[in-house]
Amino acid sequence: MDIRLTENQNQTGFTEFLLIGFSTDPNNQTPLFIIGLFLYLLTLTGNLTIITLIRIDQHLQTPMYFLLGNLSFVEICYISTTLPKMLWDLLLGDKTISYIGCALQLYFFGALGATECVLLSAMAYDRYVAICHPLHYTILVNQTIRLRLLAASWSIGFLNSTITVSMVFSLHFCHSNKIKHFFCDIPPLLRLSCSDIFISQMVTFTLSGGIMIVSFSLILLSYIFIVSSVFKIRTARGRMKSFSTCGSHLTVVSIFYGTIIYTYIRPSSAHSIEEGPLVSVLYAIITPLLNPLIYSLRNKEVQGALWKALGKIKL
Repeated sequence: MDIRLTENQNQTGFTEFLLIGFSTDPNNQTPLFIIGLFLYLLTLTGNLTIITLIRIDQHLQTPMYFLLGNLSFVEICYISTTLPKMLWDLLLGDKTISYIGCALQLYFFGALGATECVLLSAMAYDRYVAICHPLHYTILVNQTIRLRLLAASWSIGFLNSTITVSMVFSLHFCHSNKIKHFFCDIPPLLRLSCSDIFISQMVTFTLSGGIMIVSFSLILLSYIFIVSSVFKIRTARGRMKSFSTCGSHLTVVSIFYGTIIYTYIRPSSAHSIEEGPLVSVLYAIITPLLNPLIYSLRNKEVQGALWKALGKIKL
């Protein structure tokens, strides 16, 4: 392995990194590959099904499902930045990733993660308008506003990732090239640096943490207004119907934000090397898998569209 210092690699001594993953035991590689492949295929199938149903069923061509379809697309891209590489490593036993490959993986993973944060807050805004201002829904969530919300989500995500990845990869890595993780992420990369990481850490913490906290705060604020509005509904059936439209989104938000805040908002001294990959599985793999299941199992409109599509296929 060539680890000589080169001038064109940002003053780092490594031409590649080594992703340790979950286990170095050869006996564990095959079971982990089978589990990972199953989860990846299930995630792709679920999210592609959601996207397809939204496109072919007129009843699902509403602002709420427009945002849900885009969330499913983000989830497909999100899990595809990490899991295929992990499966490749498990299958062939080659756990190396090039310096550029590591930077690109971190870039797209960070961009898509931040995009999802903002997109989830846009979905909370949609639910807030639908429940608190139903008569003005078509005005407050029209096509122009939906496209602006979507553009803002992607723009904020990629701008954040451009800055954070630039800060992380401006560091000098010389302690080791072994990343004790199954993908290139900020906390394990900062551990490998022999540079002063204070500025890089503060910039990444401020930007990424700011996006998480602001997005989560907007979601929380939306649900405060939603709960206040729902309790004003006189019938129990009406309250249950209103809450049911928010249950799926709130479940996804709880899982996604809970794990990423736990991972990225804590100071680096509180990070455990062993727990890092395990916690990351929740937001990098499990959340993209659960999203289509949560929305389909809890949503009668999606279920109806699915059975209708299956009925047409049988005919």
